Amino acid sequence: MNCQLKNQIMKAQAIVFDQPQQLSVRALDLPELSDGQVQVKVEYTGISTGTERLLWDGSMPAFPGMGYPLVPGYETVGRVVKTSGDTSVQVGQRVFVPGANCLQGVRSLFGGSASDLIVPHDRAVAVKESLGAQAVLMALAATVYHAVACGGTRPVIRPPDLIVGHGVMGRLLARMTVEAGGPSPTVWETQAGRMAGAQGYQVVHPDDDPRKDYNAIYDVSGDSKLLDTLIGRIAPGGEVVLAGFYKQDLHFAYAPAFMREAQIRVAAQWKKPDLIAVTELINSGRLSLDGLITHCESPATATKAYETAFGDTACLKMILDWSANA
Repeated sequence: MNCQLKNQIMKAQAIVFDQPQQLSVRALDLPELSDGQVQVKVEYTGISTGTERLLWDGSMPAFPGMGYPLVPGYETVGRVVKTSGDTSVQVGQRVFVPGANCLQGVRSLFGGSASDLIVPHDRAVAVKESLGAQAVLMALAATVYHAVACGGTRPVIRPPDLIVGHGVMGRLLARMTVEAGGPSPTVWETQAGRMAGAQGYQVVHPDDDPRKDYNAIYDVSGDSKLLDTLIGRIAPGGEVVLAGFYKQDLHFAYAPAFMREAQIRVAAQWKKPDLIAVTELINSGRLSLDGLITHCESPATATKAYETAFGDTACLKMILDWSANA
């Protein structure tokens, strides 16, 4: 009888960070499906070069639920294969899942890098079939949208006229700005291999940009040493928006900020309305996700995938293809 029960336990293959810079692919137990939950067969997961890099190298600031071993990942695309009770998504639909907390025996602060997930139905967002693997970018797009929209909490929003960093977030932010009809932003990039790919805006090395009158600088680089430089480039009353994720404390010289009456704003994590808004932008064709996914590996070569994602500047976005587990 015990053996029969054991055989009925659902399993998922998952990426597990056993400790910094050491991972394994393990079979982990999944709970039974409860009312209002759905089971998702995962097709693709994305690797975040922001928060997951900090989890990978062990430099993530302390958060509730942090620790090892843990399952990373909050950029998951898959198909609903089972539902329980009334649900907003149906069997067969392709969905985006921003992480999960269902895998047994590990920390699941993010929890999305696995072959199968069980999540509350409202955590699975239906996406267009045609998006395919590109749907892993929904979280980054929502993060960018939240940085600009501030969750609707500010009566006046200044769109970026300077964006720092031409990675995926920088490109999405520039594309959203152009799509919204605002002035074409300038994007700073120091890596020669990332200068190409602009769509309706210009990319320059900061050393080649003499301007010191930007009204809104959005930093998506995650470089904690840049703040003084950025304050020195804003117009009086200008704003610096910290839209990246920083593992070190940020400091700035007070006198230059005082002289400019600088405003510094921190963009927090996206909310559900941001995800809904970018879903509409993407579904309507107003926001393109083309050209942003550059690398793909299987879970079996996950160590290589993480090393490439964090160490190769030619890699804009690495995804893991779980289709072999389907």
